[in-house]
Amino acid sequence: MNCTVNIARDTWWLGASDRRLARFENLFPLTRGVAYNSYLILDEKTVLLDTADWSVGRRFFENLAGLLNGRGLDYVVVHHMEPDHAATLGQLLAAHPETTVVCNAKTLAMINQFFALPLEGRTQLVAEGGELCTGAHTLRFCMAPMVHWPEVMVSYDTLTGALFSADAFGSFGALEGDIFTNKQDFAANWLPEARRYYANIVGKYGAPVQALLKKAAGLDIRLVCPLHGPLWKEDIDYLVGLYDTWSRYQPEERTVSVLYASMYGHTEAAALRLAQLLAERGVEGVTVHDVSGEDTSWLMAEVWRCSHLVLAAPTYNGGLYPKMENLLADMKALATQNRTVALIENGSWAPAAAKVMRGELESLKNVTVLEPVVTIKSAVGPAQEQALADLADALAADLAKG
Repeated sequence: MNCTVNIARDTWWLGASDRRLARFENLFPLTRGVAYNSYLILDEKTVLLDTADWSVGRRFFENLAGLLNGRGLDYVVVHHMEPDHAATLGQLLAAHPETTVVCNAKTLAMINQFFALPLEGRTQLVAEGGELCTGAHTLRFCMAPMVHWPEVMVSYDTLTGALFSADAFGSFGALEGDIFTNKQDFAANWLPEARRYYANIVGKYGAPVQALLKKAAGLDIRLVCPLHGPLWKEDIDYLVGLYDTWSRYQPEERTVSVLYASMYGHTEAAALRLAQLLAERGVEGVTVHDVSGEDTSWLMAEVWRCSHLVLAAPTYNGGLYPKMENLLADMKALATQNRTVALIENGSWAPAAAKVMRGELESLKNVTVLEPVVTIKSAVGPAQEQALADLADALAADLAKG
C-alpha cells in the first residue's frame, strides 16, 4: 500500500509520520509524534528530494517504489544531512546504483562522515544559484547555512513555485490525513508545535534565518514544502511573517508568561496571585507554567511568544533552584533577546534567587529587568501581597506602552 499525495505538477509527497517516537533528538518530548517529509518529481528525469528517518524507512521505500513504478531514479537532492532526513540515504543509493547525488560541498563531506559509500562519479555539486533541469522543471538552489546546520540548502522549482525548505517552516506533530494547512485551523492545531519547533531547533540562528528570508523574498513562492509538518499553499505571507518575527527575536504577542519553580507551594501561590492581579488589570493572554512539571522546550516556546516574562523561584543551596537554572541556561543558549522580565524570589533566611537570575539575564541582549523585584521570606504575607500588586501595576503599565 502506498500513501502518497500529488502536490503540484509532476510533484509528489511521499512522507510518513512516526507516532511512537517519545523524544525528538532524544531531547524534546513529542505529544503528537512527528512527520518526515520527502518529495519526488516525475519529469523527464526523476528527482527525489531528501530521504527519511529509519523509523519510517519501510513506508518511505514502499512509497518511492510505487511512484517510480519501474522507472529508475536519476537524482536524489540532499538538502540537509541530519539523520532524521538522511538516515536511509545509504540504502537508497545501494538500491539505485543509477542515482546521482545532488548536494553542496559541505553536504558531500558529511555524507562521507555518515556513510562508507563509493560516490566517485555519482555526485553533482551545486552552489548558490546553481540549477538542475529535469525537463519541464528547473530546481534553483539557495544555500541556507546554519538553518540549522552548516550544510543546509533549499531549492525552488521555477515551474511550480514550490520551495523545498529543509527544516525551515517545519513543525513537530504527525500529519493526520490532510497534509496541507489550508483546510485546517493552523493557529489552533499547529501553531504551538511550530513555535516550539522554531524556538528550540532553529531559534538560536536568527541571523541565518533572516538571510534566507531575504533570498526568498525575490521568489514567487506558491507552495512551501518543509521536511517536518504540514505543507503550505495558502497564507504563505503569514508563515513568512511568523518566521520574520521569530528570527528577529521579537515577541509574537504583548502579554505575560509567569514561569515559576516551587518546592512547597509558597512561590507557586505568589505566581498564581500575580496572574490573578494581571487579569484584574485587563492583561489578556497570561499563562502560568511550573518549570518543574513542564519540559523546557514548551517553556522556551512561551519565551518566544511573550513580550514579558515573570521568573519566580526559591533560593536553593545558597543559589537558584535547579529547574529555573535550567530554563535560564536554555534562554542563554538560544539567544533570547528583546524581552522584559520581572523577578520573584523566595528564601526563608537568605534570599538569593533574584540576584542569580538578574546576573544570568544581564548576559542576554536587550533584556530589561522590571522593578520592583518581589522578595518572599517563606510565605506570602500582607507586605508581599502589596509587592505583588505593585509588580502587577508595573507590568500592566509597561505592556500599555505598546
